[in-house]
Amino acid sequence: MDTKALVKSPEEIDIMRAACQKLARVFEALEEKVVPGANAMDVDRYAEEMIHSLGSVPAFKGYDSGGHTPFPATICFSRNDAIVHGIPTEDDVITATDVASIDMGLIYRGHYADMARTFVMPEATEVAKQLALHTQKTFEVGVAQIKDGALLSDYACAAQDYAEGKGYKVIRNLVGHGIGKELHMPPQIPNYHSREFVDFTFRAGMTVAIEPMVTIGSEVAETGPDGWTLVTDDGSLAAHYENTLLVTDDGCEILTRA
Repeated sequence: MDTKALVKSPEEIDIMRAACQKLARVFEALEEKVVPGANAMDVDRYAEEMIHSLGSVPAFKGYDSGGHTPFPATICFSRNDAIVHGIPTEDDVITATDVASIDMGLIYRGHYADMARTFVMPEATEVAKQLALHTQKTFEVGVAQIKDGALLSDYACAAQDYAEGKGYKVIRNLVGHGIGKELHMPPQIPNYHSREFVDFTFRAGMTVAIEPMVTIGSEVAETGPDGWTLVTDDGSLAAHYENTLLVTDDGCEILTRA
């Protein structure tokens, strides 16, 4: 793969950085909203209003990846065994023992920002707390390998080795991606190493969304009845951690870091 074509111009990088900072501000505000007793649709409405107030538009609402109806909400709200793409509803009330992952994106001046966090409620099990912690650590260990000239396999092996070394599983049929003027762009970025994926070289100026999805049991996501929500095929707990980042000469800049 010729990744030089995926390198952004300085102007594009400035816009991406601004978009990602706006999204990080929304996630900061959600920390007080994603609490036991909160209604998922209230969280969704709050996020949408804030995105608009920042001069942006939701990236996910109305998104159509083909094969099913457009996504109806601003946030993806996925609880417990749901990994990603959960649809918030009026009946979806957060409990004190939940693990709730929120994935969200916005568009600013024609450029996308994308990030996800897993919120662990105060009475969740220690198993759940450790899963969320080590999912973030999987991201950090993997991203530490990314810089100009690094290979996809450098990232993928580090992320996989860390997660599996802690006794977890990495979802195999969901990956990270390039991002810019489109939400999902080349290259695909798996969180595990496989010969099915052609190795590529990261180049300074690329913007990518890195998003390990880690579980306590399953490696496979399956689609739920709503056609969008992806859940573990064995009902095990899942966590999700994502940032949009810029590859640099000697590392990377996490654009969605507050």
